[in-house]
Amino acid sequence: MSQQAIFLSYASQDADAAHRICDTLRAAGLEVWFDQSELRGGDAWDASIRKQIKECALFVPMISCNTQAREEGYFRLEWKLAVDRSHLMADNKAFFVPVMLGDVSEPTALVPDKFRERQWSQLNDENAIAAFAGRVAKLLAGSGSPANNAREVAPVLEFGSASLGPQTDETPSIAVLAFANRSASADDEYFSDGLADELLNVLAKIRGLRVAARTSAFSFKGKSATITEIGRALNVTTVLEGSVRKSGNRVRISVQLIKVADGYQLWSETYDRTLGDVFATQDEIAQAVVGELRGTLVGEAPGSAKVTGVAAEIATAAIGRSENAEAHRLVLQARFLIARSAASDYFRAIDYLREALRLDPAYALAWATLSTALTYAAALGAAPVVPSNQESLEAARQALRLAPDLVEGHLALVRHDIMHGWDWRGADAAMQRALQLAPGGAEVLGTAVLLYAVLGKFEESLALGHRARERDPLNARTYQSLAYTLRGLGRFDEAIAMFRRVIELSPDGVSIHFYLGLTLSHQDRHAEAVAEVERETAEWALLAGIATIYFRAGRVPESRDALTRLMQVHATHSAVQIAMAYTVRGELDAAFQWLVRAYDQRDSGLAFMKTNEVWQPLRKDARWPVLMKKMGFADELMCET
Repeated sequence: MSQQAIFLSYASQDADAAHRICDTLRAAGLEVWFDQSELRGGDAWDASIRKQIKECALFVPMISCNTQAREEGYFRLEWKLAVDRSHLMADNKAFFVPVMLGDVSEPTALVPDKFRERQWSQLNDENAIAAFAGRVAKLLAGSGSPANNAREVAPVLEFGSASLGPQTDETPSIAVLAFANRSASADDEYFSDGLADELLNVLAKIRGLRVAARTSAFSFKGKSATITEIGRALNVTTVLEGSVRKSGNRVRISVQLIKVADGYQLWSETYDRTLGDVFATQDEIAQAVVGELRGTLVGEAPGSAKVTGVAAEIATAAIGRSENAEAHRLVLQARFLIARSAASDYFRAIDYLREALRLDPAYALAWATLSTALTYAAALGAAPVVPSNQESLEAARQALRLAPDLVEGHLALVRHDIMHGWDWRGADAAMQRALQLAPGGAEVLGTAVLLYAVLGKFEESLALGHRARERDPLNARTYQSLAYTLRGLGRFDEAIAMFRRVIELSPDGVSIHFYLGLTLSHQDRHAEAVAEVERETAEWALLAGIATIYFRAGRVPESRDALTRLMQVHATHSAVQIAMAYTVRGELDAAFQWLVRAYDQRDSGLAFMKTNEVWQPLRKDARWPVLMKKMGFADELMCET
C-alpha cells in the first residue's frame, strides 16, 4: 500500500455503503484499502489491518446507526489503532476524515474525541459521495495547508434535517461581552446585562455562526483584558461590545463589532429608542451583526440568499419572548439574579417571574426561566423541594405548550428531571430535542454532559464535554460535570485535575472542595483530602466532608461529632450526605434509612446514585436494586456501570 492510500473503517452491516464509497474514490483515481477486496487467502487478517492503518495516508471512519448500536466490534479496535497512531503526528496533520451514514446525531455519537477535531461529512446519496471524493483528492494532492484541507474535505454537518453549513476555519465566530451600564443608577445593571444576554442567545441560534457562551464571555466583565486577549481566550474572530444608557422610558444602545486579529472596527451603531422598541432594536443589532460577519469574514454578497434571509432567522431564533415591555424588564431582572447563583437571590427572581407571567401569561421564555429558578432554588435549599418540584414541572410543560420548539423549555425539563423529577426517559427525549434545535449551543451541550454523566453514559458525556469546553471554556459547571464523569470511569487522577479547574474558575463554589476531598480520600490521599474539605465555606458541605473524610483518615471522634451536627441542623436538605457518612462508616442500615428519607424529600443528590463510587458498599445489599428501581435507574435506557 502506498503512502497515499485511504483506509475505510466500517461496521460489517454498512458493507454496501462502504463499497459505494470505495468505488467512487477509486473512480476518482484514489487508492483505497478495503478489506473485502484487498485481503488474500494467506494473509493474517488482524496483522494486515494493523499494517494498513499504520501506513495509510487518511483514515475514514464511517459512523452510522450500526456503529452506535454496537458497543463492541472490530471497527472500534481499528478506531483505537488509528487514534494511537495520531498521537505521533503534528497537530495540523490531516489524518482523520469522519463520515456519517443515515440519521446519526453527532453530539451523542459514540466515537473517540479525536474524530471531533475534524468536521464530518454526511454521505447519504451519490452526489454527496462524489463531492466527497473530489475533496479527498484535493486533500491528498496537497493544496493549501494540511489543517485547512482537513476541513475542506468535510464542510457539511447535519443534525436531523437542519444543516449547520460550512464549518471551516473561516466560520464566523463571535463573543458578545456584557454591555457597560451607563445609566445614572447602578441598579440598572440588570438591564444592560440582560440586553447583551438576549442578543447572545439569539445569535447562538443562528446556523453557521459560532458564539462564545455567556459564562465565558461575561467572565471578562469589569476586567481590563484587551480584545486580543479575550478573542484568544474564547477562540473567536470577532467581539461585540456595547453600552446602555437608560433614562425613564428612553434608552440609548451603542454597539461596535471588532475584529480580534487587528482590532479593526468592522461596524458600529447607536440606537435611541423607547423601552417599548427594545425588541425591534435587538433584532436590528442581530441582523446587522450576522450580515456583517457573513459579508466581511465569509465574503457573501449583500444580496445573497443567506444575507437576505437573516431577518427570518432572527425571528425564528427569538421565539418565546414577550412583547410586553414591563414583563420583559421583570424577566431581565430575574435572569440577572439567577446568574449570580446565590440562594438568597432566588426568592426575588421567582417573585419577578411570577409577576411577569401575571402581566403576560403567554410568555413562554418566562415560564421556562421560572421552571429553572424553582429547580435550582429547591436544589440549594432556598425553597421547599416537593411543591417547588411540582411547580417547576408544570412551568416547563407550559413553556413547551406555548412554544414547542423553545430550547430553554426543553432544557428546563431536563434540569427538573435531573434534580428532582427522575424521569430519565423523559429527560433523554427532551435532551435529544434540545440538541436537534441548538446542536452547537454551549448551554445545551453543558446540560447534556451532566445528564449523561448521571445516567452512566460516560462516553457520550465525555464527547459532549469536549464540545462544550470549546464553546464555553470558562464554565465551571461543565468541568464539574466532567469530573463526575471521570470519577464514574474510575479515572480519578483526571477527575481530581478537573475538580481543581472548577475551583480555579469558581473559587466560591459550594461543595466542590467536599467532592474533591472525597475523590482524594478514595485514593487514600487522606492528608490532601482533609486539607481540601477544610476549605469548604458552606456549613453543610464542611460537616459532610468531616463526617466522611475524617473517618477514612482515622479521625473517628471528630467524624462522629460532625455527623451528629449535620443531622441536627441540616437533615431537611442533606439526607444524601448523611447517608454517605453512614455508608463510609459501614453502618448500612442507617445509610438506607437516610436514603429513603432523601427519596421522600426529593433530594437532588440522589441523581448520582448510579455512578458515585461512594455507594459501592451498598450495591450487594438486597435493598439496593429496590431503591434503584424507585429512582428509575432499572429502565432499559440505562447502561450498566
